[in-house]
Amino acid sequence: MEPSSSPTLDMELTTEEMQRYARHLSIPDVGIEGQKKLKSASVLCIGAGGLGSPVTMYLAAAGVGEIHLVDFDVVDFSNLQRQIVHGTSDVGRKKIESAAGRLSEINPEVKVHIHDARLSAENARELAEPCDLIIDGTDNFTTRYLSNDLSVLTQKPNVYGSIFRFEGQVSVFAPHLGGPCYRCLFPTPPDPGQVPSCAEGGVLGVLPGIVGSLQANEAIKLILGIGQPLIGRLVHFDALAFRFREIKLRRDPECAVCGESPSIQELKEIDFTCDMSQSPEFREIDVHQLKARMEDSSSFVLLDVREHHEIEIAKLPGSTVIPLGELPERLGELDPEAETIIHCKAGGRSAKALMILNDAGFTDASHVQGGINAWSTEIDSSVPLY
Repeated sequence: MEPSSSPTLDMELTTEEMQRYARHLSIPDVGIEGQKKLKSASVLCIGAGGLGSPVTMYLAAAGVGEIHLVDFDVVDFSNLQRQIVHGTSDVGRKKIESAAGRLSEINPEVKVHIHDARLSAENARELAEPCDLIIDGTDNFTTRYLSNDLSVLTQKPNVYGSIFRFEGQVSVFAPHLGGPCYRCLFPTPPDPGQVPSCAEGGVLGVLPGIVGSLQANEAIKLILGIGQPLIGRLVHFDALAFRFREIKLRRDPECAVCGESPSIQELKEIDFTCDMSQSPEFREIDVHQLKARMEDSSSFVLLDVREHHEIEIAKLPGSTVIPLGELPERLGELDPEAETIIHCKAGGRSAKALMILNDAGFTDASHVQGGINAWSTEIDSSVPLY
C-alpha cells in the first residue's frame, strides 16, 4: 500500500533523519525510498490506551510522518500498569495531551495531531480523510464496529487488535485489498452482559505491548508495501502458553457493509450497551444507599460475587462470598425470601448475578452500581482500588 493522501515522496531526508533511521536505511526492503514513504504517511489511531500506547510509540520512532490521535479520556492510576505512553505525573491529564508529549519526545520530526473527541458517525469521515490507514485501539464494541465501517466505506486498511486477560488478536481488515472486514467475522455484537469489560475481566499489563507492537508492524508493512500483511488472516496470541495460532478468514458475500449487496452505506453507530437495567426486575442501588443500609443495622445478605483472589485485595465487612461462576450451583446456600444486595468490582458481574437470582425466584434482590470500586472512590478510600 502506497500512502494515498500524503505529500510527494520527493522530499529529502535531513542529516539528522539519516542518522535517526540508519538501521532502517540499512535494510534493502526499506532504504531511503521506504523511509520517505514512512515520512509521507499519515495514520489515524483510535484510542490512546493499552494498544494505542505501543502502536503510536513505535510508529513515531519509525518515522511515520503524521499521527492523528483520537481519545476523550483522562489518565487514571489504573491505566499505568499497561498504558506505557503515560506516566505517573500524567494522572488526571487528557490522554491525548499526555501521549502527544511522549511521542514528540520520542521523535520531534513526527507531527502529532490530537483530537479530543469520541469517534462518532458525525466526525469519523473528517478524522480519517487525511489518513492512509486506521489503527483500531478501541476497547468497546460501538467504536469497533464504527471504525470497521469507516475503513470499508473510505477504503482504508483497518489494523485491528484486541486484548483480554492473557489473550490477544491481530488482523488487517481491508475488503478493497481482497480481504474480509470485522463484520464478516462478527455480523452483530454480543448480547449485553455477555462480554466483561477490561475493568471486570482484567488484562496482563505486558499483553497490549505485544499486541500493539504487532499492529505497528502491520501498519509499517502496509505503508512500505512489503511482506504479507494479515489480510484474510487473524493471529491469536496466548500469553500463558506462549502460543501463536493463525486463523484463515474469508469474506462474507452477505456482509452488511462489504458484501455483494451491502445494506450499510453510511456511517451509523450501533446501539450496544452492557447496561441490563431496562428489565423491570432489575433493581440497583448506589454505594451511598448501601452505606445507609449497613449503618441502620437492618437485616440483609451482602453477596460478593467476585473471585476469591479479589477478596484478598479488598472486602466489605459482613459479605457472603460466592463467585459468579459458582452461583448457579450454590443458590441453595441463599434464602430466596431474604433481602439480598449483590456487589462485585465495578457492577458488571453483580448485574449478571441479579438476573440469575431473579430467574431463580428471589423476591427482594438488588445490585450495587459501581461495585467495590465505587465504594473505595466515594465512601472509604482505605479500601484498595484495583
